[in-house]
Amino acid sequence: MPAAQIPLAALWRTREYLRPYYGQLVGMLAAALLAAGTEIVIPLLTKAAIDGPIATAAASKPGAPHGHGLLVPIGLAAIGLGIAEVVLNLIRRWVQANAVAAMEQSIRGDLYAHLQRLEPSFHEAWQSGQLLSRATTDLSAIRRFAGFGTIFLITNVATFAVVVTLLIRLNLLLGLLTALVFAPVTAICLRFERRYRVLSRRVQDQQDDLATYVEESAAGIQVLKALGRRDQAAGLHRDRAMTVYQTQVSKARLRGTFWASLDLLPNALIALILLLGALAVSHGGLTTGGLVAFIALVLQLVWPIEAMGYILALGQEAATAAQRVYEILDTDPAITSPPNPAITSLAALAATSAAGRGTSGRGTSGTGSSGTGPIGTSRTGTGPTGTGPTGTGPTGTGPTGTGTGAGMSGTGTSGAGTTALATAGTAALTVPQPRSGGRPAGRLTFDHVSFSFPGASQPVLRDICLDLPPGETMALVGGTGSGKTTLLYLVARLAEVTSGSIRLDGTDVRELPLPVLRTAVACAFEDPTLFSVSVRENVALGAPDASDAVIEAALAAAQADFVQDLPWGLDTRIGEQGMSLSGGQRQRIALARAILASPSVLLLDDPLSALDVHTEAKVTAALSHALTRSTALVVAHRPSTVTLANQVAVLENGEITALGTHRELLASSPHYRYLMSAAPDSAGQDPARQDPARQDPAALDAAALDAARADSAGEDSAGPDSPGPSTGADMTGARR
Repeated sequence: MPAAQIPLAALWRTREYLRPYYGQLVGMLAAALLAAGTEIVIPLLTKAAIDGPIATAAASKPGAPHGHGLLVPIGLAAIGLGIAEVVLNLIRRWVQANAVAAMEQSIRGDLYAHLQRLEPSFHEAWQSGQLLSRATTDLSAIRRFAGFGTIFLITNVATFAVVVTLLIRLNLLLGLLTALVFAPVTAICLRFERRYRVLSRRVQDQQDDLATYVEESAAGIQVLKALGRRDQAAGLHRDRAMTVYQTQVSKARLRGTFWASLDLLPNALIALILLLGALAVSHGGLTTGGLVAFIALVLQLVWPIEAMGYILALGQEAATAAQRVYEILDTDPAITSPPNPAITSLAALAATSAAGRGTSGRGTSGTGSSGTGPIGTSRTGTGPTGTGPTGTGPTGTGPTGTGTGAGMSGTGTSGAGTTALATAGTAALTVPQPRSGGRPAGRLTFDHVSFSFPGASQPVLRDICLDLPPGETMALVGGTGSGKTTLLYLVARLAEVTSGSIRLDGTDVRELPLPVLRTAVACAFEDPTLFSVSVRENVALGAPDASDAVIEAALAAAQADFVQDLPWGLDTRIGEQGMSLSGGQRQRIALARAILASPSVLLLDDPLSALDVHTEAKVTAALSHALTRSTALVVAHRPSTVTLANQVAVLENGEITALGTHRELLASSPHYRYLMSAAPDSAGQDPARQDPARQDPAALDAAALDAARADSAGEDSAGPDSPGPSTGADMTGARR
């Protein structure tokens, strides 16, 4: 958080946003000053008419020339000045609307862009209502003062100076008296400014808290209703609203007292001038026309004095608003792109990774454990080499490689397209392939990575060392709070490592521009975030140029075919946060979004937690093929999700305590058996640690496969068109 600054200093800084509109502002100020000038001249014309033709006619003898002919040009001049004032005010308002609205738009754009640059930990520390209020209410206060306050502050000061000068010229004594009467206004304004500044900041902060509470209540309305806490929520809202009300009343009371004081001065002055002016006329010290003009000019001081209170209040609100806005703009992002990156695009990163692998011109042989399921694939993709995802196959030559294995074969060619998944009893399913152009291979290396939250006494992650070859999927398994999600955050630089490094194809992720890194890496989190736009826009967020066919393929891969049943299909707006959909539906759309991005590295934070067992089995089958195109880190809590992985890393208290395949860890890691088994005993302890003999690895492995087999069989029994896999063994063998 940056150090607090004086509100007026913060308001002065906003001139940077007015600089492009200085020409318009000068024109607006000139129009305002000329309009005020025409208004001042009219009383002088009135004096000329009264002391000239009218006085001459009154003093002349009957039948003598009375000079009424001068009244016509004087009257026409007054009418012309009135019309000029109207036109000048119209010009001022037109220019004002364009300039200050553009200024507000510029500040809002910069504020939004800066919020996007700030790391997630910043947004976690700030209430949403605080940020929303700064982007709306505070910017409106700055706009009002920039468009109205600054112009009329200058215009009113100039008007006051010119009018007082004219009053002194008309009558020295009355002019000086007028100037002296208005002198206390300065002291009153200073006292008002000090008190109003405190109340203005207080009410703006309280409105932020109220807005946050309303937003949270709206988002959690289902919880409030389900728990029967409507009255309690209404009571809390009433208390917060009453706090805002009381501060607003105090603010209005202070403002009302101030304005009443300013109203009293000119009105009392007019009464005094009428008395003294009449005496001056009777003694010949002032003409009748001069007295009329004097009173008219004094009346013109009423608005500048009254407006001064409004302008000061508006200025104080704008200064406080500017201070609050710059609290955000002055916060430096903790995670930034390197100043002069050597790699500026995905193609450059792909070229660097290809150079690191060598240029022998030979394809890479595909290796893996055998699988006998009836799953076959034919796919076209992008990459310098093609790989067979399972089995052992011969090496390819040149930019195309082939791999063969039991149950599956793969062929890599250049270009972009889709993957066809042929599953027993189902039609072919297409999955989007990586977009054309350079694409990093996706080797992900964790080199002694540690992470601690600021101010925390203990690190969340300690000395993490992992090496994921391109195309490998690793499952992260651990208890709650073991650091699994944090590890995913570090890959995408949503949080920054405390020590050590994470490398993508040999390049430290901190040396990559953030846009490049976050194009190469895609995420799907357990709590998916959807936006209040159409399904198409939500899914295509990571690939805006994707066609409907490719979007539908991604949805099919994520088993999100329910989209076709929505009222307008892909064009259906799903509402704020996707609350019109179920949790499982939101997860599947978010998963389709990650698949469509075709990343080199895919981060999945328990993406199937909200799915029923049958849908989970189908999504798992599709993911087992989609993941062959990316290096993947998958947070897993269930055996069915673990089957997606080639390797499993067990996290315990922020450290990797075991690493191996699912079957190996069942045999060697008591903690892993505990995490993959049923609930602990009545004592709440890890049963594997109490008695290792109680947990049979073979039995647990068989149980996991039987569960997957039962899920698939149950789904198959729903109908002949069910696209679920035939057996859990086939699914497991395909990934190994």
